Amino acid sequence: MSQNQKNAEEVSRSTTVYIWDMDETLILLKSLLDGTYAGVFNGLKDPRKGFEIGKHWENYILQVCDEFFFYDEIENYNEPFLDSLSEYDDGRDLSNYDFKNDGLSSPYDDSNKRKLAYRHRFIAEKYAQGLHKLIGQQMIKLWNDLYNLADGYTNRWLSSAHALLEETLGMTHGSVAKRHLNVNVLVTKGSLIPSLAKCLLYRLDDVIPANNVYSSWDVGKLQCFSWIKERFTGPNVRFCAIGDGIEECEAAQAMSWPFIKIDLQPSSSYRFPGLTTEMIQSYINVIYGPPDAEEQVNE
Repeated sequence: MSQNQKNAEEVSRSTTVYIWDMDETLILLKSLLDGTYAGVFNGLKDPRKGFEIGKHWENYILQVCDEFFFYDEIENYNEPFLDSLSEYDDGRDLSNYDFKNDGLSSPYDDSNKRKLAYRHRFIAEKYAQGLHKLIGQQMIKLWNDLYNLADGYTNRWLSSAHALLEETLGMTHGSVAKRHLNVNVLVTKGSLIPSLAKCLLYRLDDVIPANNVYSSWDVGKLQCFSWIKERFTGPNVRFCAIGDGIEECEAAQAMSWPFIKIDLQPSSSYRFPGLTTEMIQSYINVIYGPPDAEEQVNE
């Protein structure tokens, strides 16, 4: 069964696909480093503290990339998603594969694409295990402390964003049936491997699987949005894009999808905490119409 056939089968019932931007939407990093986040609070936030938190995040992101995701080897081979080279993967057992000596290099021919596909499969397996299985107890404590420090500094931005993604999947209500109706997809302009590391570090891996992470670095967000629409097919599929940038706004308009713009301003409701599933649904209803009575009962 092909990936498209599999997904078409999965979305045969009413489904909403939420397409999220990452930076300054689900997480905060650049705005901590450049002082933008602190700046909107008119002196109530210390920008130096935000900068220090951001630098710690940067260090952890690079550490995860280098130690677990082969980043020093594949930094120059960015792909838009992990399965993009699956046709070159022959399914070889990688449990004893010698990644260090397999000779991955230029030119970017079929042989090297296969080696990169092996690494992508290995990365997907590590991602699925979760960060707790990859790092030691001391590092786990440092990571948890940083997350809590960042979450406190940002007035629960990180934990509120995560809680909303849980709610979109029905996880907060313990509804297994509803959880399978909706999908969270990430489309980021950052390169793929650091974006996967960010998902792990910012605790998004339980609400966004590795194969739902897309990098628009080389191809643009409109191309990624088009792939997502092709992937999630069916008569009852709805899409909604959420982000802070003009590129995802224009891409959503080109796809005739609703778009919700995230705003750092503390007085805005279109931020975290603030944004709710009800607010998102109201945007979706404008484009697609309200859910029918049967859907509402099932929810």
